[in-house]
Amino acid sequence: MLTLPLNHVIESQQFDRNLLEIVFQVADQMKADLLGERKYAKALDGKIMASLFYESSTRTRFSFESAMLRLGGSVITTENAREFSSASKGESLADSTRIMNGYADVIVMRHNEAGSAVKAAAVSRIPIINAGDGAGQHPTQALLDMYTIVDTFPKFSGLKVAMVGDLRYGRTVRSLSYLLTKYEGVEIVFVSPSVCRMEADIKEYLDKNNINWHEETDLKKVAKEVDCVYMTRIQKERFHSVDDYKAAASKYILTPEIVQTMKQDAIIMHPLPRVDEIPAEVDTDPRARYFEQAQNGLYVRMALLFLLLQNN
Repeated sequence: MLTLPLNHVIESQQFDRNLLEIVFQVADQMKADLLGERKYAKALDGKIMASLFYESSTRTRFSFESAMLRLGGSVITTENAREFSSASKGESLADSTRIMNGYADVIVMRHNEAGSAVKAAAVSRIPIINAGDGAGQHPTQALLDMYTIVDTFPKFSGLKVAMVGDLRYGRTVRSLSYLLTKYEGVEIVFVSPSVCRMEADIKEYLDKNNINWHEETDLKKVAKEVDCVYMTRIQKERFHSVDDYKAAASKYILTPEIVQTMKQDAIIMHPLPRVDEIPAEVDTDPRARYFEQAQNGLYVRMALLFLLLQNN
């Protein structure tokens, strides 16, 4: 039986190549099962997932809740715990986590502060899954991103990936950068406004793991050369300066004209939601994979819940 030798899912660095292959193999099984026999429909019968979100979310919260329900488990949930839970009365994250340990078998947590998932895991007897912690990490998004890339490029040899947009505050691109180091021959191109370049810690990690990377400013030039364009929105809520946000907003837009210059077998990804960085006209292009990418989140999160809870 496949198992996940982790107590919590906190950051992308926890996953080596072997663990990635385990998660992806089970995700494949979940995907096939939803279209077939439904033999996993009661796999987590009797288990309860607490969906504890201190920040708003649509895709991540709904896909986790759908994943748990499709595996036969139950869900208790709050959409904005920062306003509508005891946090509004001053209760600490540690105390909230301890209390939820008595109500659920797993906690899926999104928080506005980087490092919050680590703090919660330190006091939790049950698994904590980090569903995004401020500008820190979003490991399950990175897993579904890698699942999408590996599904498209099974041999994964010499891939060139462009990450575009808000790289400074973008927890999705930070987390994906860690996972890309698990594969050989990868090259990463960072394309961003000067005010939201990728942070030095990620660049140092890539150097340490012998991953080629460089920075560019011309999206049109880069789009022609890469196998994957990973667009991100400029996150207004993360900026501390209105001027910085204005300098970055709408800087990079993947227009249909740019898409036409891309390789025929390249793919376009986006963690969503989008603002104006990918016009709706691009949606019908066969290279656009962001809706498929979002759907893959269901299979990957089903796999994680199954692997974490099947023996607990």
